[in-house]
Amino acid sequence: MTVCVSNFEAERPRLTAIAARILGSASEADDVLQEAWLRFSRTDVDAIESLPAWLTSVVTRLCLDHLRKRQTRASTEAQSVIDYAPVEPEDDVLLAEQVSAAMQIVLDALAPAERAAFVLHDVFGYPFEEISAVLGRSTTAVRQLASRARRKAQGTSETAAEQSARAQSSHVVGAFLAAARGGEIATMLALLAPNAVMRADLVGQQMGTNPHYDGAVAVAERFNGAKGAVPVSIDGELAAAWISAGVFKVAFMFHVEAGLVSEVELIADSEVLATMDVTRLSAPNDKSNTFTMS
Repeated sequence: MTVCVSNFEAERPRLTAIAARILGSASEADDVLQEAWLRFSRTDVDAIESLPAWLTSVVTRLCLDHLRKRQTRASTEAQSVIDYAPVEPEDDVLLAEQVSAAMQIVLDALAPAERAAFVLHDVFGYPFEEISAVLGRSTTAVRQLASRARRKAQGTSETAAEQSARAQSSHVVGAFLAAARGGEIATMLALLAPNAVMRADLVGQQMGTNPHYDGAVAVAERFNGAKGAVPVSIDGELAAAWISAGVFKVAFMFHVEAGLVSEVELIADSEVLATMDVTRLSAPNDKSNTFTMS
């Protein structure tokens, strides 16, 4: 137990800094570190490949859960006092310059996943590949989250090209989901890039999904007749989800390039799903490929 304590305490300053920057609250950061310690104390340390990476993932996901609960609990309240966690000066001089009180107010307006991607990459300098593992999202998704958060933090609007790309992506995904529900495999193939891929997380694999579906044919066959997947908005992007008895079980995230679906993420990890901002949409009765709030 002494070794476990020393291992955790060695990581505490770094983890506290991450939690404090994501949450903007010293007291909540302390709560997250306490929860992380409890998880750590119940875990077989020898089975952890990289302790720093494991602890970063645990702390970040706990922060996202706190943010989600905070938004639910006080969606109409504005945070008026910024409470920073104490961090050793030599470890945090640059960070203190980068993240001001004004920036924290901006961070408070970001979706939880956007906020985590932005803080980990732009403030702490984590590479997107590592953030991908922490958030349980693809590198493509993490880049998009950080880019969207950066734009909001800078107070800049989407360019006409970005708006057009977003509209095209929504149209393509909508058409694909409509074709999947109708079992129109030829239409799905026409909307998929030839080298399209679908990847499932570990929980999805445990539910019986293959780890990878490589190529347009494999992806189309996986979605063929998938009537159980309902359209949803996840972090502002059109996606699909499997919802059972009112519980969000599986998310299907789509990435579109050059007008074709190039990548699909199947996410079933409940901790990752809990970090997503999800709104269920109602499917159209026609084939206009538009969706409305239900």
